[in-house]
Amino acid sequence: MTGFLKEFRNAFLLGLNIFVVHALVVYLLGNPWYGQSPWEFFYQNQMFSVALYLVNTYVFKVYYGRYDENFWTVNKVLLGLFLGAMASIVTVFFLRLTLIVVPGYRTFSAFVENERISEYYLSLSISVVATAIYYAVFYWKSKQDKKVKRSRIIAGTASAKFDALKNQLDPHFLFNSLNVLTSLIEENPQQAQKFTTSLSKVYRYVLEQKSKELVPVDEELAFARTYMNLIKMRFEDSIEIIIPEKASNPEAKVVPLSLQLLLENAVKHNMVTPSKKLFITIAEKDGMLTVSNNLQPKQILKKSSGVGLQNIKQRYQLLTERNVEILESKTQFSVGIPMLTKQSPMEAVQETYIENKKYKLAKEQVEKMKGFYVHFAIYLLFVPIFIYLNVQSTSFPWALFPIGGWGLGVAGHASETFNWSPIFNKEWEKRKIQQYMEDKDF
Repeated sequence: MTGFLKEFRNAFLLGLNIFVVHALVVYLLGNPWYGQSPWEFFYQNQMFSVALYLVNTYVFKVYYGRYDENFWTVNKVLLGLFLGAMASIVTVFFLRLTLIVVPGYRTFSAFVENERISEYYLSLSISVVATAIYYAVFYWKSKQDKKVKRSRIIAGTASAKFDALKNQLDPHFLFNSLNVLTSLIEENPQQAQKFTTSLSKVYRYVLEQKSKELVPVDEELAFARTYMNLIKMRFEDSIEIIIPEKASNPEAKVVPLSLQLLLENAVKHNMVTPSKKLFITIAEKDGMLTVSNNLQPKQILKKSSGVGLQNIKQRYQLLTERNVEILESKTQFSVGIPMLTKQSPMEAVQETYIENKKYKLAKEQVEKMKGFYVHFAIYLLFVPIFIYLNVQSTSFPWALFPIGGWGLGVAGHASETFNWSPIFNKEWEKRKIQQYMEDKDF
């Protein structure tokens, strides 16, 4: 019902504009009101304008609904215009029938015999032009909506994929930590107790960082030291690790928990014994944070799934064009992860999308306000014109009808533009929302 009232209002306002232009033209041609009274000219103009607008809008929506986004082809658009023209002719026929036969000016047979195609030219021409403009505006709007929808899909897909990759970390980290704890319980129960306490602190960091896309390198280095303290509870002096105190660039960032995954892989895939010590070094090189270790692979039957390393690579692919570097020789294995100093593409996409959304909303509001002010200025300009034409043509105060009707349209336009209503205003909305929130049966 609300949609119909909005369309009716648009149709009425369009009719008022047509009335103003039409009245000026016929007045300048010296044939004011076509021999009718001003009131007859006005209400007939509004009847035709409103009826043709609503009919063509209905035809378009039904026809467009059959094809949706596949509608915009030359053949379908031309067919739509043709259907609109046919609907307009039928509408004009019934309107003329209502105005001529119903009051008793002619019988139905006399009406049909005297009908001429020329009687339909003006209404049909205005209808086709208005429909073509409507199609053009709707096409432009659908193109803009499609762009916004595509951006949302891209941003949403990337964000969902990134979240899915991050969510792999929890079970991956926890299961491996529990394996270490299981080994410690058998080998050194006292160390296992300390490990459990430290594990809770480490896992808190995991939970805190999982929602982030990037973290400062210094935070990741500090966490790496904490994590390796856990590992050394089990392997004691069998592991030697070098970790820099701070990054050379405090603004540098990396993917969260990337160092933990690389350190975990180094320990998991290599023999770590007092006779075969594992040496791990974390260092900066050419804008990369590199984790290197001596290669002494375990003699295992099952090949590694590579989930951890693949996770890091995929997450970096979503954030930057720089690749994760993997180097392997007979004695050394190293992985270099990019240190990012600029905003990540995903952050940029999200912030740009938010900014564009805000800009679009602000621009739409400014356009609404500009449209209202132009509308209001034109209204004020034409009020004295209506009065002048009224005085020059007849003593009947017909000018009150377009001035009053158009004034209601201006008031409705103001209400929509400034989101104001004497009844359904924000205070009313607030009260109703509070009422439903407090209603236990709602």
